[in-house]
Amino acid sequence: MHGMTLGVGRKALGVALGVACALLLVPGAAHADTAKRPIKKSGPRSIAYVEVNNYDIANVGRYTLANGANAFDVAIIFAANINYDGTKAQLYFNDHVQATLDNAATQIAPLRAKGIKVELSLLGNHQGAGFANFTTQAAAADFAAQVAAAVSTYGLDGIDIDDEYADYGTNGTPQPNSQSIGWLITALRTAMPDKLLSFYNIGPSASSLASSSATIGAQLNYAWNPYYGSYIVPQIPGLTASHLSPAAVDIQSTSSSTAASLAKRTVSDGYGVFMTYNLPSNDVHSYVSSFSTALYGQATVYH
Repeated sequence: MHGMTLGVGRKALGVALGVACALLLVPGAAHADTAKRPIKKSGPRSIAYVEVNNYDIANVGRYTLANGANAFDVAIIFAANINYDGTKAQLYFNDHVQATLDNAATQIAPLRAKGIKVELSLLGNHQGAGFANFTTQAAAADFAAQVAAAVSTYGLDGIDIDDEYADYGTNGTPQPNSQSIGWLITALRTAMPDKLLSFYNIGPSASSLASSSATIGAQLNYAWNPYYGSYIVPQIPGLTASHLSPAAVDIQSTSSSTAASLAKRTVSDGYGVFMTYNLPSNDVHSYVSSFSTALYGQATVYH
């Protein structure tokens, strides 16, 4: 499970949009076709969550394999929040997330130029609003529109859904229902047809997806096990093995031997994604090598 990201100092999306439109002019920040074609590698896609309250997302780009390919394929900014304003769900950023987005030229664009996709993680914030308790399709679509605006403004490649810390029922908010997450995923996919949508398989939303139609799950690009140091296959109809990460690794708390073992099992079982969390700003290439060797047959270099 992810560590909690608090909402102190969050700015409303409307304010953020007003001060950040200039980022659309940053080379590579808003146009995927400006990214260089990455050196190819064979094996699962590697995911790196970064706690931007503590570390720079740009550090993900410093890790390459021996042949020069990116060690990580997707970098995830952890985390923005789904807040409640007394009437509806609102997308908010804390000061560290806002700074990462405002500094897209140095934090996001260089990753995308290397061919690394950059997602924004969305997380509950103890206010009762969450991905599992939209009561209408219109409410889900309203939040999806806020998210799509942020993705466009900051030149991102997609978003990640993490149904933790919502505290459903707080502030008079409704309890989860089985349709909400499906409404949201469909609205997000409609608003962002060419962007990545990934799912951290936890919370009431995960329970609903497990029994939902395959047409909903098929709109996701990836889903992964949320329990670090373990190997659990997400049960989401519509997603095949190539889109799943049963392995979950916390770089700062899962042993390198466990990471290597999980990576070997990922390859042998034919799964297409390997998820890691908590990449720090210091050099941990030896640790990354523990799983990159198993995933790709190559050690990792730090530049």
